[in-house]
Amino acid sequence: MTSPSSRQMHLVAFLQAQNCSNYVGSWRHPATMSDFLSPEYFQRIARTLEDGLFDMAFFDDRLAMPDIYGNDHREAVSHGVRAVKMDPTPILMAMAAVTSRLGLGATYSTTYYEPFHVARLFATMDLMTKGRVAWNVVTSLNDSEAGNFGRDAHEEHDARYDRADEFMEVVIGHWDSWEDDALILDKENDRFADPDKVHRLDYRGKYYKSRGPLPVPRSRQGHPVLLQAGQSGRGIAFAARWAELVFAAYPNLEAGRKQYAQLKRAIAEAGRDPASVKVAPAVKVVVAETESQAKEQFILIDSLARPIDGLALLCEVLNVDFSKRGYEEPFTDAELAAVSWHSLRDRVIAKSGKRNPSVRDFVEASGRGTVREGPCFVGTAKQVADEMEAWFQDACDGFVVQALSVPGSYEDFVRLVVPELQRRGLYRKAYPGQTLRDSLGIDRPAPRAWRQIA
Repeated sequence: MTSPSSRQMHLVAFLQAQNCSNYVGSWRHPATMSDFLSPEYFQRIARTLEDGLFDMAFFDDRLAMPDIYGNDHREAVSHGVRAVKMDPTPILMAMAAVTSRLGLGATYSTTYYEPFHVARLFATMDLMTKGRVAWNVVTSLNDSEAGNFGRDAHEEHDARYDRADEFMEVVIGHWDSWEDDALILDKENDRFADPDKVHRLDYRGKYYKSRGPLPVPRSRQGHPVLLQAGQSGRGIAFAARWAELVFAAYPNLEAGRKQYAQLKRAIAEAGRDPASVKVAPAVKVVVAETESQAKEQFILIDSLARPIDGLALLCEVLNVDFSKRGYEEPFTDAELAAVSWHSLRDRVIAKSGKRNPSVRDFVEASGRGTVREGPCFVGTAKQVADEMEAWFQDACDGFVVQALSVPGSYEDFVRLVVPELQRRGLYRKAYPGQTLRDSLGIDRPAPRAWRQIA
């Protein structure tokens, strides 16, 4: 583990298994590659990120097109508003094949998958990558996802987290099925493994029952790293209990300092060491050799957004159809309580200064679908590094870098910003080990003393 005087930034690349980056307009950028249906597209990104010594490439995911707006997928398909959403796990493995140190994280839902499936899938990937995998734990967001899985409606916010807590107990219980030295492989004495060191879970809870044992031994990093991005009160409590790396959304540095301190306190109150959990806010970066070039690039990128981008994405994450509402019509208290993404709702209320914001307030205050959603560092390598260093001092442990063109944003960052951070002693010059836990500086979890969880 690093001491405070030798802290170095952790860097995560934010990826989408689709036709654009997290910024929808990225697919319209003249320099963005269009071969996103091929492994070579993602493998090129993986090589770039590993050259830049990134801790991890991480895939966000949804389980439906953003078709809540107007209850129709046509706008999303026509304008490329995240119309393609491939399963990130096979892509993760394609990237693993051309790298040896880059961590690889994928999003999987606790609402629409089963714990045993997730436990086996991620444990297997962790073995196949020699300990470089992470699981981003989400509870999903909307009725479109529910419909794809044969359900009439998406579950309420806090109830999803209650179910997710139990889901985590089952998954981690399965990951602890095998003790570290259970595998023997003694051919002469016909002893494959020690049955006393492989355990059934026999979990019985309110939401889940699962027998076990998991038929996958532990990896060299123990089990996959756990990622989480909850920012609501319930989400922070969930992250404080389970997460090893938290993705944050800071509107600015001042707010970031407060959120960082709040999350670290919540981790301590949950009985865990705050230093053992890394916090990384999402940021966009536009960097060039000169400030004027960077500003010109920003103007081009900003021009790529379309009104439908923000409307479709807001409806997707809030689980509300804006097409049925007047643009200036305030949401009622009951309607606000029912939206899916509570932390986004709370940010809009705070920024607009209105207890009951309208559709206009959500569009303008959130910046959803535009390059102005969240912080964007624009300038030379020195200027970008100055901002990153200021945030790193007391508001985060690293950054989730969001691309505005692919793969150009990552190539520019690695070519220009990484050497500047290294020159300042803020960033590594080599990977410290082989596993993702080595890169993040977090301990390998020992298997718990086996017991039945009931």
